[in-house]
Amino acid sequence: MPAIVLIGAQWGDEGKGKATDLLGDRVDYVVKFNGGNNAGHTVVVGDQKYALHLLPSGILSPGVVPVIANGVVVDIEVLFDELEALSARGVDVSKLLVSANAHVITAYHRTIDRVTERFLGKRQIGTTGRGIGPAYADKINRVGIRIQDLFDENILRQKVEGALDQKNHLLLKVYNRRAIAVDEVVDDLLSYVERLRPMVADTGLVLNQALDADKTVLFEGGQATMLDVDHGTYPFVTSSNATSGGAATGSGVAPNRFDRVIAVVKAYTTRVGSGPFPTELLAREGEWSYTAEAGEFLRSAGFEFGTTTGRPRRTGWYDAPIARYAARVNGVTDFVLTKLDVLTGLERIPVCVAYDVDGTRFDEVPVNQSDFHHAAPIYEELPGWSEDITGARSFADLPKAAQDYVVALEEMSGSRMSAIGVGPGRDAIVVRHDLI
Repeated sequence: MPAIVLIGAQWGDEGKGKATDLLGDRVDYVVKFNGGNNAGHTVVVGDQKYALHLLPSGILSPGVVPVIANGVVVDIEVLFDELEALSARGVDVSKLLVSANAHVITAYHRTIDRVTERFLGKRQIGTTGRGIGPAYADKINRVGIRIQDLFDENILRQKVEGALDQKNHLLLKVYNRRAIAVDEVVDDLLSYVERLRPMVADTGLVLNQALDADKTVLFEGGQATMLDVDHGTYPFVTSSNATSGGAATGSGVAPNRFDRVIAVVKAYTTRVGSGPFPTELLAREGEWSYTAEAGEFLRSAGFEFGTTTGRPRRTGWYDAPIARYAARVNGVTDFVLTKLDVLTGLERIPVCVAYDVDGTRFDEVPVNQSDFHHAAPIYEELPGWSEDITGARSFADLPKAAQDYVVALEEMSGSRMSAIGVGPGRDAIVVRHDLI
């Protein structure tokens, strides 16, 4: 049975939770392999809406074993808050497994994240302030705290002392903040031990044994391709590998076991935080122009506000070079196109097919950060449609203009459009090709 990687093809918020939910009843395990509680998935089940931040969205599918793997950084307080909130709504959370090797986000990581971002001023990256970056930095610097460390108080205390020895100097002398007490951190982490113990496992072993037993395993990436620390719009990126390669290092499952890579791409483009965004729709010279009006239309119709932060998302038209880049970097076998319904009512729909950088045409994403920052989109316009498509359940149900839009994006994007989201509901999707 297959191992399937599911990732975002743009800057996140593409609707990966919906794609996971689509596969849920045919999947045995859903694995989160990177990121922390800085990414949010919104999943609609019937008339119920669930906002997930740290947990894999497969936790909403009965019978699925949700796994937080070693590549994730875990805020334990957030973990239990989410679990308790889901339990209160009748969701079975008893199957959750957490890797013993996953790193822990502590109070000092959150503090460092917030004060560092403020210190950057105009050069802010746009982090969520939840400690994800500092936790990953400690991991790479080999001073991180892992889940397994919580079960040996002596080791935990030694590691916290080592981490705070440097960080307290930084807080006191650079940021003019109070020092953080070792006991304060240790006592907080130890308070979760007994609740945490039953769910901690060697998840790499569990997942490999599941594949050996012909189980289907879905690896769900947080954030997205253009936020990958190596392959995204650095430095305006996350702190982990959100591309398909991260599924191997972030889970302990070898690359040759993956059968399919599904990338979720929105029918337009959004991003949160700072950084280049060639198709962004902005007012020109302070005027309420068509571009700004179109951007507000996409934000309002698509309800483009961060699941985790509530921040308004920056909006723009579909960017085909980014989709092609995602297809190449991830080895995409299938795209899931989401939020096609949001475009209903537009007479013409621009699609970015290339960039102009100081008079030079780029058909692919420029490797040079400065070029990409100055890239102006080259658009082709496609006819829009006015018919309500939220009831469509087959490709033939879509208006001809909507079908043509999907086919045009498929030809531009480097892989087939296998499923199309046509509304927020769980069943509001058109399947053109089987994803498993």
